[in-house]
Amino acid sequence: MAKNRLLNSLVLAEKTLRVAVMSTIVTASLIGQSVSAQELGWPEKEELKFGFIKLTDMAPLAIAYEKGYFEDEGLYVTLEAQANWKVLLDRVIDGQLDGAHMLAGQPLGATIGYGTKADIITAFSMDLNGNAITVSNDIWRQMKPNIPHENGKPVHPIKADALKPVVDSYKAQGKPFKMGMVFPVSTHNYELRYWLAAGGIHPGFYGPNNDVKGLINADAQLSVTPPPQMPSTMEAGTIYGYCVGEPWNQQAVFKGIGVPVVTDYEIWKDNPEKVFGVSKQWAEENPNTHIRVVKAMIRAAMWLDEKDNANRPEAVKILAKSQYVGADAEVIANSMTGTFEYEKGDKRAVPDFNVFFRHNATYPYYSDAIWYLTQMRRWGQISEQKPDGWYQNIAKQVYRPDIYAEAAKALISEGKASASDFPEFASESGFKKPQKHFIDNIVYDGTQPNAYLEKFEIGLKGDTKI
Repeated sequence: MAKNRLLNSLVLAEKTLRVAVMSTIVTASLIGQSVSAQELGWPEKEELKFGFIKLTDMAPLAIAYEKGYFEDEGLYVTLEAQANWKVLLDRVIDGQLDGAHMLAGQPLGATIGYGTKADIITAFSMDLNGNAITVSNDIWRQMKPNIPHENGKPVHPIKADALKPVVDSYKAQGKPFKMGMVFPVSTHNYELRYWLAAGGIHPGFYGPNNDVKGLINADAQLSVTPPPQMPSTMEAGTIYGYCVGEPWNQQAVFKGIGVPVVTDYEIWKDNPEKVFGVSKQWAEENPNTHIRVVKAMIRAAMWLDEKDNANRPEAVKILAKSQYVGADAEVIANSMTGTFEYEKGDKRAVPDFNVFFRHNATYPYYSDAIWYLTQMRRWGQISEQKPDGWYQNIAKQVYRPDIYAEAAKALISEGKASASDFPEFASESGFKKPQKHFIDNIVYDGTQPNAYLEKFEIGLKGDTKI
């Protein structure tokens, strides 16, 4: 083992030296600026361990490893699956992991002190979309009469309006209607809550003092379930539905135990999903290493989306390996290759179900961060009203487009990407234009978080408290 490790180190050193030498003669300009790979500097730390959860959106990590993009940056990386999101975050905080595939809300939640208090940052958004809401066969049978049909098939998107009579029936019988999501600050939690509330179903408030149950005034009771356990937990009847990433919605279809009713693309078109997170201290101690990691992951994201997803079949085979997602390739391919199966046999084209690079997917927008913060406020995880400036300040503490820009510029200077692949950093405010594509047609403007919260009938706003 020691001999192999030494040989690996020598090979990596040789590759890094070759990259450094080549970089001295290759430069290019981006928006009036010039960055060479030589200026980037050597990585402060070469041996790295990154964590992930077994979901298809960890793909940029797997591809950066398998395609040698980390090695091209002089980095010797180990990828390690984690038991759950809390363990993953704790291990980043205590230094057992150098970084990790994280829920987009985790760095924000940690920074504001919801749950574990820690300074976590992100300079890389891992993907857009990729989640769905699935219900059990029994719940689907009860919902189906409430859903419009055309040519014998349900009309999509399916709104929670169709679920509301079912939930009301459970309430009338004194039965709790139970659904699963993966973590209190997960996109899945906020998407499920958004969908339910848009259909008049109250998903519950979180109380003060770091309440993590969120059951106050709840019509539907949401609880935490690790992603790989979602199908079996629903099959056992512990929960009646869930919101999770792939392949665990398609797994329910293949097992014949449930029906995905709506994708997050239909709830919020091109929504951000996961990020790559590191501790602020680690980033400050390893600035060159951090930029090189982001460079490798940008290349992986580009590979995943290039030529209209031409590389996705190969990506599916890689992700199916036991050390990554470990699900059947056929199940993973059901969504990763541009389709999605709802009710068994109802497979539809959804080319943007998983987006890794298109639509500036990898760029860490401040407006994305602020959306998560608005949902934390809406459901009581932020217990008191905050001014708009507070939302922007937290977003800028956590989301780091400046680091992303350095990585992108270095890739352009090395000829591995072109300026047209990225937002115009010099003029980029960090905010997307107001977004209209939500299932309830409410427009989101990240520069006006409090005005946005006022638009919702269900949820905290203004100076209301629990």
